[in-house]
Amino acid sequence: MKKFIDSFINVWKIEELKNRILLTLGLLLVYRFGAQVTLPGIDATKLTNLTNQTDEGIGWLINVFTGGAFSQASVFALGIMPYISASIVVQLMGIAVPYLQKLQKDGESGRKKINQITRWLTILITLVQGPGYIYNLYRTLPGEAFMLTGPTFIFSSVLILVTGTIFAMWLGEKITDKGIGNGISLLIMVGIIARMPQAFIQEFSSRTSQANGGIMMIVIELILWFLVIIACILLVMAVRKIPVQYARRTVSGDFEEDMMGGNRQFIPLKLNASGVMPIIFAQAIMFIPAAVSGLAKESDTALSIAGMFNDPFGLVYNFVFALLIVIFTYFYTAITVPTNKMADDLKRSGGFIPGVKPGVETGDYLDKIMSLITFPGSLFLALVAVFPAVAVSLLGVQGAWGYFYGGTSLLIMVGVAIDTIQQINSYLLNKHYDGLMKSGKNRKAVA
Repeated sequence: MKKFIDSFINVWKIEELKNRILLTLGLLLVYRFGAQVTLPGIDATKLTNLTNQTDEGIGWLINVFTGGAFSQASVFALGIMPYISASIVVQLMGIAVPYLQKLQKDGESGRKKINQITRWLTILITLVQGPGYIYNLYRTLPGEAFMLTGPTFIFSSVLILVTGTIFAMWLGEKITDKGIGNGISLLIMVGIIARMPQAFIQEFSSRTSQANGGIMMIVIELILWFLVIIACILLVMAVRKIPVQYARRTVSGDFEEDMMGGNRQFIPLKLNASGVMPIIFAQAIMFIPAAVSGLAKESDTALSIAGMFNDPFGLVYNFVFALLIVIFTYFYTAITVPTNKMADDLKRSGGFIPGVKPGVETGDYLDKIMSLITFPGSLFLALVAVFPAVAVSLLGVQGAWGYFYGGTSLLIMVGVAIDTIQQINSYLLNKHYDGLMKSGKNRKAVA
């Protein structure tokens, strides 16, 4: 504990790191403040029906992803999800559209153009979702909740919602560039954490006031929760080490001799190389069927689809959710782990994998290993993602607290927290301080 406190104190000794952390906290505070600002023309005291709509089911998940802004009819009501949806579309199109494929190979300049395309697509998606959200407000809230009506209110509200999403996107990008951690993921994580205390209080009240297991059941739930967190950490941190050997150059008299079998290192291939992105992508897709069926005419088919995809603890919902996670894990790993580039870089640096020829064969070997470890990784990721349904069914956990037993909420919190800590850790180690996750091996390598 003392070492952790010392490392925490060392964080504030590095001026650049301190400024980045303070900037990140400041921008996150701005985002949380904006989530409480209600749209002009709506009475903030008459949002009870909207709040009730987000007490359970898919509405609760949407509200969590927006940090409670959805139920507040806030200027950030659509949150950062339109940007996530746009990123999904652009990355999927990158497989089939030659222009986007070319941009992906153009390095930094191509990345900037892809980001610009994603921003414009975010605006288009928000322009579609904005009127849908206003329509939902008209259906949910009583007439006296609207102090303004008509085309003027609709136009101004949609414009504000679009602006709010663009501003949230800007905050996320600024955190990534000037702060610490992945800004978009941090915005989502902060929104999730903001809903956790309320969910736990409701669960505690239910267990203690209704003779529903009492304190002992709360203790069991917390123990299980910590075990799930440990499983998530193991999933995020697990790696397959591929041994790599470098030629060692020695000097003997007036000539040099290459000696194979010099420095031994390894390539760490992560079991879950795609991080939390498959969860976020899959969750964004899962919002679509319920939204589309809700806008359709109230036929038996539409109501049936809405019922299946509005129940995050249902069998159909979790089966489709798990399947999407497996698919997106493979997809995102394929586009983010450039095995051919890794093989080329290894060859240029004089390294090789024992028993494998440098170049193309090394790339094929790495690709094969990635495919083999991605399969169990994707299954484990999907299992953790659907575990809240198991907790609700077996333990009788309240829905709101049950979402934190794995699933999107917990995986995002664990993944983003570890990624942020690792970034802070790298700053500390580069300045020859002990990291937050200290290990003798890492410390020795830096020193």
